[in-house]
Amino acid sequence: MTFRVLIIGGTGQVGDAVVRALVAEPSCAEVVMVNRRTVPSNANSCVRQVILDTADAQFSTEVAKVALSLVAQGDPVYGASCVGVGQGSMKWEELKALEIGVVGGFARGCHAGGVRRFSLLSAVGSSAGSRIRYVRVMGMKEEAVSGIGFQRLAIFRPGIIAGNAHTPAYVAWLGRLVPGRFGAIEQDDIGRAFAAEFMNSGAPNGTFYLENDAMRQMSRALSNRV
Repeated sequence: MTFRVLIIGGTGQVGDAVVRALVAEPSCAEVVMVNRRTVPSNANSCVRQVILDTADAQFSTEVAKVALSLVAQGDPVYGASCVGVGQGSMKWEELKALEIGVVGGFARGCHAGGVRRFSLLSAVGSSAGSRIRYVRVMGMKEEAVSGIGFQRLAIFRPGIIAGNAHTPAYVAWLGRLVPGRFGAIEQDDIGRAFAAEFMNSGAPNGTFYLENDAMRQMSRALSNRV
């Protein structure tokens, strides 16, 4: 069965890995990237850009229109947000505006447009009650998207992301020595895990949290698929 993906944050480091993993799969009919401005075009014909003003009060409504147009084509349509990692240095209000305001608006628009499955990039240890600013806002983002009502919500919580321009090489190296969820995971493994999530059409409903080990398993299963 073919499917389509509506994604925000597809121009970022992790988002690019997700888009590359999706276009490598024949069952992905189209990837629609919601961007604030036009970026150099992906050579793959199944990728297209939709330019929307994320600060506009009608942002969610415009996302819903795009989602409805995709759903009308008959294939399952999945939503994805890859916004987040690398934004920890932003000011508190800017961070909330991006992570909760923009991502939340995008997710609400997807749901209003008929998207029933959504994947969200977050971070390890996310908690709305954390004293750490970035971890706290990630938890707030998770809570905001969880409350929208998607049939299935997959929340990806990577540890240290290796292969990411925002991660210093020495940090990635040290992270590979740390076992478990707080250690390093390759950026491409995250991208393939997102693709594997969408390709699992029989996945049960509910909210699921995917950390390093789960993402690696999904990535390997996708890579080893004949």
